[in-house]
Amino acid sequence: MIQMKQVVFGRSVQGASHIRAGTECQDSYKKTICDDGTIILSVADGHGSKACPYSRTGSRIAVNVFCSIMKNLYDGYAEHSEQLVTYLNREGDTRISKAIDAEWKRRVIEAHRKNKREIAAMEGGSDDLKRVYKQYGTTLLGLLITKTFVFALQLGDGDICYANASGLELVIEPEKMLGVETHSLSRDNAWEKAMTVVRRFDLADHLPAMFVLSSDGFANSYKSEDEFHNTVMDYLKMINEHGAKAVEENLPSWLSETSSMGCGDDITMLIAYFSQDDEKKVPAQEPAKDEVDAIE
Repeated sequence: MIQMKQVVFGRSVQGASHIRAGTECQDSYKKTICDDGTIILSVADGHGSKACPYSRTGSRIAVNVFCSIMKNLYDGYAEHSEQLVTYLNREGDTRISKAIDAEWKRRVIEAHRKNKREIAAMEGGSDDLKRVYKQYGTTLLGLLITKTFVFALQLGDGDICYANASGLELVIEPEKMLGVETHSLSRDNAWEKAMTVVRRFDLADHLPAMFVLSSDGFANSYKSEDEFHNTVMDYLKMINEHGAKAVEENLPSWLSETSSMGCGDDITMLIAYFSQDDEKKVPAQEPAKDEVDAIE
């Protein structure tokens, strides 16, 4: 059996237009590596409009919620992977998406009240919670990577890619994403717009390989889908040739340059890279502990 090494790294950078406007980066990301090497990744892109002044907090809450719910679910099925695959296939876009939606909204209200922010009243005197949710609006990408399958969730824009020597593919098929760019966790019944998929990947058969989660500022900075895909493949090639550490060190400047020469939006890229155990470029990564760009 082929032994694998894995390394996970990412970065969020403030978009060029946001720097000029003095607006903070509203992207967040989180990575959790379980004791058995299973990886949970999440990226969220807070809406940049004036109607969403706390979207940075909203995106932080979103990545925390996804990783927390998926970690608890994975731990509960740790010895029964086929049962987990069945459950994810059956309940991914219903029960799991509902749980993420509800927990995000619960934590948003908790954060809003903790910071003593005003909650407007509706006619009749009850709190206008919908208005609060809107102020924290965000998209969400999430990925659970095991040695034999992956589970992906997408609500809103952004990309989840898989790349190896044979080329690149989107984990969630493009036809499933029609119109998804307008979706947000802040909307009523947001879970109904979440797209989920379970796909079997025998990672050890196609090394080296990588999964990439990126906010829409990355793809939107290129003139075409092909140019975007070619750039992701270039990242894989650079890691293969120069090692993950070199790419990780240069990632902030590369993403900042991409934003400056492209759409000007914030950009987040989160990479999980897999290689054979005898490769020296990529050191083994210690199991887990949450590593997170997220404080609510």
